[in-house]
Amino acid sequence: MNRRRPHEEEDGYERLHRKRRRVSENQEIEDRLESLILRVGEKSSSSLESNLEGLASVLEADLSTFRVKILRILTECAIRMPEKCTIYATLVGLLNAKNYNFGGEFVDYIVKTFKENLKCGKWNAARYCLRFISDLVNCHVLAASSLLTLLETLVDCANDDSVPQVRRDWFVFAVLATLPWVGRELYEKKESQLDHLLVTIEVFLNKRSKKHWPALKVWSVDTPHLQEEYLDCLWAQIKKLRQDNWSEKHIPRPYLAFDSILCEALQHTLPAIQPPLHNDGDSYPMPRVIFRMFDYTDCPDGPVLPGVHSIERFLIEEHLHNIIEAYHLERKECAAQLLCFPYKAKIPLEYCIVEIIFAELFNLPRPRYLEICYGSILIELCKLQPATMPQVLAQATEILFMRIDSMNVACFDRLVNWFSYHLSNFQYRWSWEDWEGCAQLDPDHPKPRFIKEVLSKCQRLSYHQRIKDMVPETLAAFVPLKAEPIYKYSMEGAASLPGTEAAHQLVVCVRNKCTPEEALNVLRELPNPLREGDAASTHASQYNPLKIDVFVQTLLNLGSKSISHSFAAISKFHYVFKILAESEEAQICVLRNVWELWQKHPQMVCVLVDKMLKTQIVECSAVATWLFSKEMAPHFIHSCLWEILHLTIDKMNKHVSKLSKELQEAREALARADSSSSDSEDESGSKKKKDQDKPTEEAVERMEERLEMGHTDQKRLFLIVFQRFIMILSEHLVRADTDARDPLTHWYTSTVGRLTQVFLLHHEQVQKYSSTLETLLFTQDLDPHILDVFHQFLALTA
Repeated sequence: MNRRRPHEEEDGYERLHRKRRRVSENQEIEDRLESLILRVGEKSSSSLESNLEGLASVLEADLSTFRVKILRILTECAIRMPEKCTIYATLVGLLNAKNYNFGGEFVDYIVKTFKENLKCGKWNAARYCLRFISDLVNCHVLAASSLLTLLETLVDCANDDSVPQVRRDWFVFAVLATLPWVGRELYEKKESQLDHLLVTIEVFLNKRSKKHWPALKVWSVDTPHLQEEYLDCLWAQIKKLRQDNWSEKHIPRPYLAFDSILCEALQHTLPAIQPPLHNDGDSYPMPRVIFRMFDYTDCPDGPVLPGVHSIERFLIEEHLHNIIEAYHLERKECAAQLLCFPYKAKIPLEYCIVEIIFAELFNLPRPRYLEICYGSILIELCKLQPATMPQVLAQATEILFMRIDSMNVACFDRLVNWFSYHLSNFQYRWSWEDWEGCAQLDPDHPKPRFIKEVLSKCQRLSYHQRIKDMVPETLAAFVPLKAEPIYKYSMEGAASLPGTEAAHQLVVCVRNKCTPEEALNVLRELPNPLREGDAASTHASQYNPLKIDVFVQTLLNLGSKSISHSFAAISKFHYVFKILAESEEAQICVLRNVWELWQKHPQMVCVLVDKMLKTQIVECSAVATWLFSKEMAPHFIHSCLWEILHLTIDKMNKHVSKLSKELQEAREALARADSSSSDSEDESGSKKKKDQDKPTEEAVERMEERLEMGHTDQKRLFLIVFQRFIMILSEHLVRADTDARDPLTHWYTSTVGRLTQVFLLHHEQVQKYSSTLETLLFTQDLDPHILDVFHQFLALTA
């Protein structure tokens, strides 16, 4: 029975409804304010100045209710849309002129955000915070002397020799990248203090190590464009800006229109900001080399491309990089935004865009996003701008091809992948006749290798006859073989092979849907070649290469119709694989037979090796040993082998990472359960549930053991890879010395490039074992050419 009186129930309902209505109205106002702040500066029928003035009045009226929300939105906008930094700084300046207390609160809030980003290692966000803080000086919110004190503090961090250079580099980069926005103001008000800051930076730059520089260059030669280290390039651009009295032509400065209002405002000073100390677990942005492909002579009549050391080049490139970062998940929108670049009338936009996209694609050690992301954006650009973009892209391809002799091998692979993908979207149309001269070059030369690799990748995306028809007769030698298996037990002369009869029996058996045990029974009577004669004493292991040969080739040939058929065969007969391939030697034998069957179809080899790693038929160490074996030496330069090596290393890295994450979660769960073990009796039910979820000490110990084994396997894999690299490179150098030949052949350059690629691509994992590698492999008696690669790798995070 309901004891409440009707009017009481109604009162309660009214109160609740009123409260909900108030919350709903507040939410609507908050959403409207957020929308207004986000959209300020976009195309509008009114001028930017009148929009800013109107928005400042709206925000001032709502400060009392939505102060925290406004602080948060303004700060987030400044970080997420750095290209609109000056617009938001002007808005804060106008609010500060109207409400001094709000200006102070905003300074405190942005400083707090800056410190949090530094503490969390959000380096880009921290840099954009610093830029925004600097721009507040232009809007008379902050005193110039206060900002200079902060900049000096950050530069002082760069003079701490006890921390990694990458940390010190970041602080100098952050300060230099801020100066284009505020340099003029500091020059006019605090010239001597600014000069002192620049002298300190110059001293730092002159003494810093650039050992990492060669490893990060896209081209090994500096003609026709110098491949500059990023801090050196920015420093040259800042020096040029200083010569020009700190005046640039790219940054919009809407606060100039409000100078009479802003200059009357009271200014604030920054609190003391001390960056957090370095911890061993901290990671910092890696150094970069600035990619250059075009200069003004490459661009036809029209706007001139800014010089490499003009600050406009830095600002344009950073803006384009930010557009890609903001829209990279939506290729159509990204292409549209790039082509709507605000200053497109002042620059040869298509050339700038193409150079920036290739700079991202060729970024070492890895591109920021998936390689296909850049390919898909370039396709959309060609569709949106068909009159100019395809021609610029064709010109860029020719430039890259002409300079491919000195291109980094990782970038070579990415160029192959991009170009084949691009051709597949444009009916494989290309002026192949222009490259006919490559047929006369050494097959190991990068140009013929590039054409071969591109056509091989095109075949993956198409079919053999299509590729054959599109290539002129003069380049027919570069067309890949038809992707089909080479099954030796059905070829001419197969009758004389020792395993032919068993292979035919196995075919019948598998087609009759036999069990794994029945398949093993067919192989039982096959003799073991390793036990015949003297071979028996040299092979202690019991694996039978003939059984492996017959089984692997026959089964995979039966499954050759498609990848799915092959996977189904491997899954069904997984037990047989495990029985036959117990030892590492046996696993290498399995891999050898996969290659023997599918060498005309490199993609199938990659897919099958990947599947065998996943199903633990072969171990990562066996794959690495096989790739560096003498049998694979003739194919050593082909990208397919390196594709397999990197997927193998990635597989091992992911395995160790998974074990590490599981152990960390188990430890955290154990710690949580222990901390709540003193719960009172009335919570016994929830306590019992927690005890059930809690991992046992023994389980955690087993996880620790598994992780330790994982680290041991990972270390062994890297030791095998680097040891084999050292062996083959050292043998080559000794042979060249003995025969008095130039050791710097195309093979040698490519192999050293592959060694560098392994270091760079897997730098985070290799770093853990750098002291072991230095002690066991990269010792001082090693050839300086090889040792130099290791030292360049160490310098990346030194």
